[in-house]
Amino acid sequence: MQHCPLCYHDNISQVFDNRRRHFFECQTCALVFAAPGSYLLPAAEKQRYGRAGRDGKQKQLAQFIATLLQQLQTLQSNALEGLNFGRVLAPALLLPIQQAGHQLHQYDPFFAPEHQLLRRQYDFISCYRVFEHFHLPAKEWQIIVQALKPGGWLAISTPLLQSTAMFAKWHYKNNPTHVSFYQPQTFAYLAAHSCLQLIFAQKDFVLMQKAS
Repeated sequence: MQHCPLCYHDNISQVFDNRRRHFFECQTCALVFAAPGSYLLPAAEKQRYGRAGRDGKQKQLAQFIATLLQQLQTLQSNALEGLNFGRVLAPALLLPIQQAGHQLHQYDPFFAPEHQLLRRQYDFISCYRVFEHFHLPAKEWQIIVQALKPGGWLAISTPLLQSTAMFAKWHYKNNPTHVSFYQPQTFAYLAAHSCLQLIFAQKDFVLMQKAS
C-alpha cells in the first residue's frame, strides 16, 4: 500500500500519470509526490543536481541568503550562525557573509556531506530549492527542525503548488530530480505538527520560526 512519505498516512489519490512517473496527493498533509519507483539512481541525480553550481544558480542562492540575513538583522542586531542546508555556496560568494560577522555552515548530501553539522543547532537554516528533491521528506524535516535553535528561523525556497488542477501543466514536475511538491497547506500542516510558527507561505518562499 502506498503511504505519504511526509506524514505516513495512506489517504492518498493519484493526481497525474505521464507514463514515466505516477504522482499522488496526500489528503492529510497535501504533499504531492512521485512514486518512489521512478526516482533517479544516485549517480544520475548527483549529475543533475550538480548543475546548481553554475554561476546563475549560485547568484540566486547568494541573494536568497543575503536577503534572509538582512531581514533577520532588522529583528536582532547580533551576528548569526546559520546552516545552508542542501546546497553549497562558492567561497567567493560566502565571503561577504563572513565579513559581515556571520557564520554560515554548509551541508549538501552529495557535495558537502558533513553530517556532524546536522547534530548542532543554528539561529537560522536556509533551504534554497532543495525541498523538492527530498526522497524522504519526513526524515529531512525532522533533521531540520531539530537543528534549529529555539526562536530560530527556517527559510525555504520551493515553488508552491497552488492547486492540483494545474499539476498536469506545471513544468516544475518535469525535472526527474523533483519528487516532492508542496502546497501552502502542506507547510501549515508541518507547522501545526512541529514546534514552529508559519509566518509566510506564498509563491516560492516559506518562512517559519521555531517556538522559544
